Amino acid sequence: MSRNTAIAGRGQGTAQRGPASIACLAFVAVLSLAFWAGAALIVQHLFSLMALG
Repeated sequence: MSRNTAIAGRGQGTAQRGPASIACLAFVAVLSLAFWAGAALIVQHLFSLMALG
């Protein structure tokens, strides 16, 4: 692929970059919430196990 084709091809994708970035940020936010919800659930179970012992 020549250098001019690579530069021209890269310039065409900039219109899709905005929605893709927002979707990526939303996906990362959902993963983060799921991680912290799971961590809180594990801590809650550990506390309940310590209370029984």
